[in-house]
Amino acid sequence: MMEKDHKKKAEPLVSVLLPTYNRRSVLPTALSSVVRQNYSNLEIFVIRDGGEDVSDIINSFNDPRIAFIDRSENRGKAFSLNQALLQANGKYIAYLDDDDLYYPHHIGTLVNALEDGSNCQVAYSDLHRTYCRIGPDGEREVLSKILDISRDFDRFFTLCFNHTLHVSLMHTREILEKTGTFNEKLNILIDWDLTRRLSFFTDFHHVHEITGEFYHPVGDSDRISARYHKEQDEYVKNFLAIRTTRPPKPWPKIKDMSIILTMDGLNEQVQDTLVSIWRHTFYPYQVYLPLRQSEFGKLDMEIPNVVTVPVESRASKEQSIDAALTECDGDVIAIVPAAFPIRNLWVEDSLYALVNSSVSKEAFELEDSTYKLWAVILNREDLDYARKNFPHLPLCQSLKAAGIIIRRVLAEEIPFQYDQLLEQARAAEKDGNWLKAAQTFGYIAEHYQNKLWIRTQAVRAFFKAGLHTQAAQLVHQVNQQRPTVDTLLLEARLNRRKDCKSAIEILEKAEQMLEFPFNQVLQNDPVFKEKI
Repeated sequence: MMEKDHKKKAEPLVSVLLPTYNRRSVLPTALSSVVRQNYSNLEIFVIRDGGEDVSDIINSFNDPRIAFIDRSENRGKAFSLNQALLQANGKYIAYLDDDDLYYPHHIGTLVNALEDGSNCQVAYSDLHRTYCRIGPDGEREVLSKILDISRDFDRFFTLCFNHTLHVSLMHTREILEKTGTFNEKLNILIDWDLTRRLSFFTDFHHVHEITGEFYHPVGDSDRISARYHKEQDEYVKNFLAIRTTRPPKPWPKIKDMSIILTMDGLNEQVQDTLVSIWRHTFYPYQVYLPLRQSEFGKLDMEIPNVVTVPVESRASKEQSIDAALTECDGDVIAIVPAAFPIRNLWVEDSLYALVNSSVSKEAFELEDSTYKLWAVILNREDLDYARKNFPHLPLCQSLKAAGIIIRRVLAEEIPFQYDQLLEQARAAEKDGNWLKAAQTFGYIAEHYQNKLWIRTQAVRAFFKAGLHTQAAQLVHQVNQQRPTVDTLLLEARLNRRKDCKSAIEILEKAEQMLEFPFNQVLQNDPVFKEKI
């Protein structure tokens, strides 16, 4: 049992950070869920980011582990978290929003994951998305709970999108010395900004357990992230700032990419290409721009991660590349003409194949590369060798002379294949082709990660397809491992004709999970009881 394991060894201190702003009605539930953890060695920082006074709520707990940072000025979530981090002493850091909650085994589960010797400095679990109706007094009426996010760690995906909710996350305090703390210039997506930087330095341990809830209101949301998401200009500004952030090196888990842009001269097309690279590139990069002396000072834009390289006025294309190569420090180099079409995944498809290739001396043409607009990406050491040994040959010929194989990316080498298959399954569902959807989910579960969550998707597709026997067998397996309200309801529905008593018991379990306070649910549910 988890509790017994904790008693066998000293518990490392965990710092829990809970910022709050004008949510008196739900803060007690969130804070109670931390105080009642079956893991006791906690320091709990509640940070009032201005707004309503909550000191009476804090005092009502009478818990010496709670440190209350009472600030009347609203400075934002990033500032609040950084303020708490300055005082945090824990080996591990965990986060909780004031309208979400932990189940009692949340902290202990993540500590065990980080203490298991895997060398991961980040762990995260699964959460129920809890749909609520918000009353006039701010109280929440729970309507449904589902598990709609359960994804194994994928570094490439993390660089592009956020799939790890901060409430589910725990990381070492030590790693912040490499990543830095929260970016106070951002007013949205601050959790993804930190998570993305964490992925430069460590793998993440995904724990396949539901250890808490995050709320999702039906109708308008009072969440700051939801409000800013509607303000497209502000959202895009924050989004691009996060994707171009480069924490200090060295990066043990990510290869840096340098893009050398070749051109005949600085013109409007070059500047448009730089803007397109900025908007469409999610992988960490720097652009190296060879400029003649007369062109310096004429680059009329502020774009991050652009480095200008001086070249002679009559420098050839190869000489410009060689000059840029002496300046750049990327592990992989992309050589791209200024007129090259830039779109989503314009370079990442070939980059992904390169960094995952086990073949030495291999280069990949970019997908839209042509004879006139030839673009290639390869490892730095291979390009160095080719240019040092064959400096008078054109780029492509020098690579071939160096024994470097140049090829296109194969379909099975591109990134996000899991997501593409998931989109195909969703499209089949939308078209009402439930059998195809079920078969696609089955293929994903067989060949990719996230097997348990994918099987929950297959259950619904089998049921809609009328294949009730397959659905019943699969949903029973799922509920033995990780029940949710929706999977319990479906199993009860499938059982009601064959075993009415069993169906009623399953419905009661789903009702408990949906309606009762979290602590009563877990105390009365034998599935969770065993884990705690």
